[in-house]
Amino acid sequence: MQILLTNDDGIEAPGLQALNDAASRLGDVLVVAPAEPHSGCGHRVTTDGPFRMTECGPRRYAVTGTPADCVRVALHEFVRPPLVVLSGINAGGNLGADVHISGTVAAVREGVLHGCRGVAVSQYRRKGQAVDWLRSARWVEPLLADLLRRPWAAGLFWNVNLPNLTDHQPDPEVVFCPVNPLPLPLSYRREGDLFHYDGDYHGRPRHRGTDVDVCFGGNIAVSELRLF
Repeated sequence: MQILLTNDDGIEAPGLQALNDAASRLGDVLVVAPAEPHSGCGHRVTTDGPFRMTECGPRRYAVTGTPADCVRVALHEFVRPPLVVLSGINAGGNLGADVHISGTVAAVREGVLHGCRGVAVSQYRRKGQAVDWLRSARWVEPLLADLLRRPWAAGLFWNVNLPNLTDHQPDPEVVFCPVNPLPLPLSYRREGDLFHYDGDYHGRPRHRGTDVDVCFGGNIAVSELRLF
């Protein structure tokens, strides 16, 4: 299995390494990831100027562009479908309306546009709580193996969100669920002409049984997304 690995937190992010650890036991991994963080950049691509790609290890490249740029240049230079695009593990949830904002999800969406299969993986975390990336990788590996064995249809991809659990809580269950349709809170703190977003992510509105509810409730939320 050919696997293209990317993210939106940058090539040095611990979540990328955790996903690499999980994916390397499932196939041949090529890493093409942004040189710097691009969290929240959505599906932005660079077409009005050049970007640089630098080799920084065996089958490992850093790109001075967006997550979608990484997938596009990897497909141009190195690999062709059929291919699996894995993006993450993002340091923070990509739940509900986040799927339209997330660079993590956009990277997978770009691959799916070109006929690849794809999975976006994110690790929800509360403020002040550390992430055990080794545990995240342990949860992800069997889940990826399961998702990649499933029948695939053009335009389909998966969005996975891992819960933020304490060391003493048992491993979570995997719950297949729809994406929460409600918007993020419109909450800003104003200082003169400056607006600071201060929405309560964990307190966001949610419907029971959707990805936000499942992940915040301590289980792994797996949602099917489609291009159109």
